[in-house]
Amino acid sequence: MRVGVAREIKNHEYRVGLTPASVRELVAQGHELLVEQSAGLGIGATDADYQSAGARIVPTAAELFATADMIVKVKEPQPAECAMLRPGQILFTYLHLAPDPEQAKALLASGAICVAYETVTAADGSLPLLAPMSEVAGRMSVQAGAHCLEKAQGGRGVLLPGVPGVLPGKVVILGGGVVGSNAALVAAGMGADVTVVDRSPAVLKRVAAQFGTAVKTLHSTREALEAAVCAADLVIGAVLVPGAAAPRLISRELLSRMQPGSVIVDVAIDQGGCCETSHATTHAEPTYVVNDVVHYCVANMPGAVARTSTYALNAATLPFALALAGKGWKQALKDDVHLRHGLNVCEGKLTCKEVADALVLPYTAAESVLQ
Repeated sequence: MRVGVAREIKNHEYRVGLTPASVRELVAQGHELLVEQSAGLGIGATDADYQSAGARIVPTAAELFATADMIVKVKEPQPAECAMLRPGQILFTYLHLAPDPEQAKALLASGAICVAYETVTAADGSLPLLAPMSEVAGRMSVQAGAHCLEKAQGGRGVLLPGVPGVLPGKVVILGGGVVGSNAALVAAGMGADVTVVDRSPAVLKRVAAQFGTAVKTLHSTREALEAAVCAADLVIGAVLVPGAAAPRLISRELLSRMQPGSVIVDVAIDQGGCCETSHATTHAEPTYVVNDVVHYCVANMPGAVARTSTYALNAATLPFALALAGKGWKQALKDDVHLRHGLNVCEGKLTCKEVADALVLPYTAAESVLQ
């Protein structure tokens, strides 16, 4: 198969879909690799590195999209990229379609086969291609929040670990999944006063077993969540409903009761955000203020640490890329139900129920397009 690696064009996105090492693995399997010029510079990988791995450098995105059978990316295709997709072409990347009807319409119109990293599953029900970036985003969320709490950034002027004689800052993490656990790891390591809020007793038991007394756990009821959020210096939104829009846990009214200068880092922003006042921001302009609360809602947080993120992501995505290229999309999805769950759009049909429900569009089961 002719596999194309596109240069990311989203604001301050420095990751790349395949590393030179991953390219070499695909080349060894007999595939032709095309890499857009300068695609890997954000992780320190030069065009010469890709050529040494066996790839051919393509000067423009237009040529890459026109030539490749499968496009491998990191972030969702931007409008100009959607316009270059063609019927029968495979797109393998993050999509996050539930809060993005315009992208969904463009992908449906393209006729392409779009497999989303974030809905590929594992045997235990986890999301193995989302997990690496959730780990990165969870850890980054605390350092981003700590920075936003500085007075010069609009925050309360609170140092999360405190100092002798001064209490540490209060960090409330909404959701104890991969993002939440990694946020708790960093926040507790800094010495902050950390509480993880979740509605699952099993998740709370796991968090308690992992962190012991270093992290408090709180069962999520409306009353408990509101009290925790109102007392917090830093709130990290780490809730996830796979494929679907994130639940709005913080209303505008609740926001109005938060402490002036407190900070929300909404890691759920890729799926629409868990705060009613959240909207996606970029690394160029990461924050805004509503009701004296600083909002950090960067939709591609791991892009800031592109090298770490790309290598972590490739370790998870490469086996699936090899399967799609080696077997073709239809056979690969027939053989692997977990990869099949990643199929979001196929030849003009929406094949992820959670996305279809969120966008109120017709749903077609993935199995029916594999006949």
